[in-house]
Amino acid sequence: MRVMFVEPPKDFWFIMGEYVPPPFGLLCLAGYLEDACPGAEVEVVDSQAEGLDWEGLERRVEEYAPDLVAPSGMATANAYYAARVADLAKKVAPDSWTVLGGQHFTALSEETLAGYRSVDYVVRGEGEATFAELVRALDSRGDLGDVAGVSYRCGGSILHNRDRGLICDLDTLPYPAYDHVAPHMKDYYFSLMGGEGKPFAIVEGSRGCRHDCGYCSQWRFWSRSHRAKSPERVVDEFDRLYTEYGSRYFWFSDDNFGMGPRTEAICDGLMERGLGDEIEWFCQVRVDDVVEHPDVLSKMRRAGATWMLVGFDNPSAQILDSYRRSGVTEPRSRRAVELLRENSIFSQGTFIIGHRTDRRESVESVRRYADELDPDIASFFVLTPFPGTDVYEEALRSGWIEDYNWAHYDMVHAIMPTEHLTRVEVQQELYDCYESFFGSWPRRYRGITSGNPIIRRTYGYLAKQALLMSLKSLIG
Repeated sequence: MRVMFVEPPKDFWFIMGEYVPPPFGLLCLAGYLEDACPGAEVEVVDSQAEGLDWEGLERRVEEYAPDLVAPSGMATANAYYAARVADLAKKVAPDSWTVLGGQHFTALSEETLAGYRSVDYVVRGEGEATFAELVRALDSRGDLGDVAGVSYRCGGSILHNRDRGLICDLDTLPYPAYDHVAPHMKDYYFSLMGGEGKPFAIVEGSRGCRHDCGYCSQWRFWSRSHRAKSPERVVDEFDRLYTEYGSRYFWFSDDNFGMGPRTEAICDGLMERGLGDEIEWFCQVRVDDVVEHPDVLSKMRRAGATWMLVGFDNPSAQILDSYRRSGVTEPRSRRAVELLRENSIFSQGTFIIGHRTDRRESVESVRRYADELDPDIASFFVLTPFPGTDVYEEALRSGWIEDYNWAHYDMVHAIMPTEHLTRVEVQQELYDCYESFFGSWPRRYRGITSGNPIIRRTYGYLAKQALLMSLKSLIG
């Protein structure tokens, strides 16, 4: 069985600047497949790192002549890219099977198979074991009905096999197959956070989240569970990427990194191996974790943590309650920013507008809130009804969704109006949020003259980007 994993050609998300991340999800699948199916021939094509356009990708598929093609399609905004790869595969290798997976296609497995004839299978939920079992069944022409977690067409019907349980011990997973992209490690970079010349890798410390925020699809995808790799395994992954692949900047893929004794053990391990002064890493944390574990921050910084993304969302307690964002309060948010600054950790605060009750005055309160909290940078997002979320189900049921172009589900395109604002007005409000924060000349000056090299570098980079112009272009 010749299996080709494909990262499609695509545009970068301008809100985060220019970047090329390794195709982490595909590397996890590839590593597991090679371990579970030693006879499988595996090829990973990263169009981003290899500089392939669609014609170049078509040539690669034609040359490899795969039996099965599996494109990356984790984010809703990238769903069309994955579907286009399936179309391309059927054109070049018409006898090949095509498989999609990830959160978007898990939530819309029925719609995907009904709408895209070029898609043969959807792997729902956690992909490694299901994908490997599907490959074995296809290779042996076995019974697909026994493969848990897969959806497919059979005759004139769409079948959804039983769900698959989650992997109990993440330490049993093989290492992500970075060897397949080793020649391109130097091409992975994140301009906003490190720039070219600082090879960028992704590390997974855990999967899932026990919280159930209404706008998030993660907790449903992972069955509201949280499973963590051991500190030793996490440190080993860092060490391997640093030593064998030259990685210096790391992004934790964890939806909720968490803090506490396990985090301290990871930091201790990184410092014991002499990596603390050699690397930088990014993670997503919750306000309540930062405030409740202030002593951990100093150790995290010494172990290389330089950048944290924290969701502040909104100053309204009513809106936070509707999102089920327990633990996020204004006093805690203020304290979180203070603690990160005291420990020289760059804070990226996220804020959300577009709640159903939003009006101009309430969005203005979000702008003031961001200005008063004063994180090192602020990212403003529009409430987006991602498939698999409570927000999507309510919006679909209520008829609020006005845009079903999945490419626009990137949190910067307004998808829905509010009770008081049209979709165009919501889009204008988003622009005004960014213009208010980044248009502040005192803030810009403080940024580019900061004594913190990360802040100075970031504001210097932002000064070269046409962020506001890009956002302005979205206003119809």
